[in-house]
Amino acid sequence: MTLRRIRASDAEFAARKGELCRRGRLPAADDPIEEEVRAIVADVRARGDRAVRDYTERFDRRAPDPTTGSYELSPARWDAALARVAPEVARALERAAERIAAFHRPQCAEGYEIDGGALALRVVPLDRVGIYAPGGTARYPSSVLMAALPARLAGVGTIVLTTPGASPETLLAARLAGVHRVFEIGGAQAIAALAHGTESVPRVDKIVGPGNQWVATAKRLVYGQVDIDSVAGPSEVLIVADASADPAWIAADLLAQAEHDVEAHPVLVVCAGDASGGERLADAVDRELSAQLADLPRAAIARASLAGHGACVIVSSVAEAMALVDDYAPEHLELSVAGAAELAARVRHAGAVFVGSHSPEAAGDYLAGPNHVLPTAGCARYASPLGVYDFVKRISVIRWSRADLERHWRDIARLAEVEGLDAHGRSVAIRFARGEPGDGD
Repeated sequence: MTLRRIRASDAEFAARKGELCRRGRLPAADDPIEEEVRAIVADVRARGDRAVRDYTERFDRRAPDPTTGSYELSPARWDAALARVAPEVARALERAAERIAAFHRPQCAEGYEIDGGALALRVVPLDRVGIYAPGGTARYPSSVLMAALPARLAGVGTIVLTTPGASPETLLAARLAGVHRVFEIGGAQAIAALAHGTESVPRVDKIVGPGNQWVATAKRLVYGQVDIDSVAGPSEVLIVADASADPAWIAADLLAQAEHDVEAHPVLVVCAGDASGGERLADAVDRELSAQLADLPRAAIARASLAGHGACVIVSSVAEAMALVDDYAPEHLELSVAGAAELAARVRHAGAVFVGSHSPEAAGDYLAGPNHVLPTAGCARYASPLGVYDFVKRISVIRWSRADLERHWRDIARLAEVEGLDAHGRSVAIRFARGEPGDGD
């Protein structure tokens, strides 16, 4: 397996680097997926549970629970599923939950007051949050932990999980993370049900979690009706390596990203001191990729990802590599170079930074503690990992006395006059034009 090479010494390097960094895709106006998803969302909004059932039976071939007539998972079925989780997996999930909670707990924020309490900012948790988890043959209990634990720590009142057939491991993660209700529905119909509410599915304030193209499109279409975490693009890793890096480890980390999806972006940046050293390291990584693909269960997916979106960029210096990092703004950044800790402190644009050869991305995906729901497609230029702060809102409070308003009303009136909003000015002036009935305290 040979990664396409982009060399800083090439005359067309700037253009090729620009192409590498531009990996987001805007949907076409006539995108057939968007048209279908838009119709599903509108139908669920109009017909509620009946539409959800029609699409779930059509796409997932799943009928509601015959005893309840609902897609909501009963407590008895939930408990029975937990008993099927292997003990060693249960212990791993428990440890992951503990570490994720420990990392996110310090993010809990309080409001503040100034001017002796006359002005305040209140921090209030959202009432209801919806979490989407892929189902069927896919098992993503780690994503449930990453999404639900920060919501629980924020104090969200009701956490609802939708998934098209949850695995026992996913349901254990939901229990550990504090999920309140689980519905076995998926796809665009699940997102529409959470956004608009149905007879059985509660309307939520925010929807988070990964999904396929239909799910991502539905989240984009309902944004505004509810908040969302993001419209995530394909997952990506950018690995910066020098001569100290082990080619086998680098190849393994590239494959860990590539096996996600044929659209995943596994990118290597080599800065081995000189051109020949860079080429030797790139050749060694290519050999390791071929060898490790030979027995990888998801080799077909990984091979397609590497061929379609993989790349090896050979640069002349660490400084050049770090400039590329900030231009690329990767979801995951691995620094397998000498002095990695010092370089990590200089990174401005990345979702998560993995420092040194013993901090592989897989550690962050599952158990280290920081959130693995990260900005993709260059959005790390302005966006952050999912956290407790994503599940709260802020309310401003103004509690002025007569003396406070009297001290400032003339400036308010002057500013209102500048903006041509005379009623604004009058609304403060009128309180001093006649007798003051009281300050309302």
